[in-house]
Amino acid sequence: MPTDRVVHVIDDDEVVRQSLAFLLSSAGFAVRVHESAVAFLNVLPEVQEGCVVTDIRMPQMDGLELQRRLHEMRTALPVIVMTGHGDVPLAVEAMKAGAIDFIEKPFDDEILLSAIRSALARRARDSERDARRTAIRDRIQRLSEREREVLERLAAGKVNKVIAYDLGISPRTVEIYRANVMTKMQADSLSDLIRMVLVEGAER
Repeated sequence: MPTDRVVHVIDDDEVVRQSLAFLLSSAGFAVRVHESAVAFLNVLPEVQEGCVVTDIRMPQMDGLELQRRLHEMRTALPVIVMTGHGDVPLAVEAMKAGAIDFIEKPFDDEILLSAIRSALARRARDSERDARRTAIRDRIQRLSEREREVLERLAAGKVNKVIAYDLGISPRTVEIYRANVMTKMQADSLSDLIRMVLVEGAER
């Protein structure tokens, strides 16, 4: 699955870094190697979208601490941890801290490639979901106070007459506000509008 997203390989062993860089490049991935977790964190502000493949045992900062730092910083990069024999408990801790997968060494090349493809696909889905939520939130913020009141009641399943009674306005006025809400929210139907409200609410 060739992609313009970057796989960031973090390992203190230069041979391992170069070997993984060759494997991933041959599979069509863009790759950037980092000699340590500290080195990676130092360039994090300029790091491109993609995923991280990191060894669990490294000097200065191990893969578990790296994952904790990334989690604290709310970094969206999915992390895959490489673990040696006996390090599975550490990998489990890394997953509890937010890593999405771990792979035991020695591993088959295809296992790593499959894990990376899955991580990148998941990140792409998350990006699309986040963009949709942001767009919906922006549309809601552009509604007038009265339009939001109508939207909240529509989302609660109330019909026009009940909304009119709640707000002390006529059913015809509710219809006008409802039409405005549909237009501003770019909803094709009432069910589409409700889905938007549910999606935005899931982020809270």
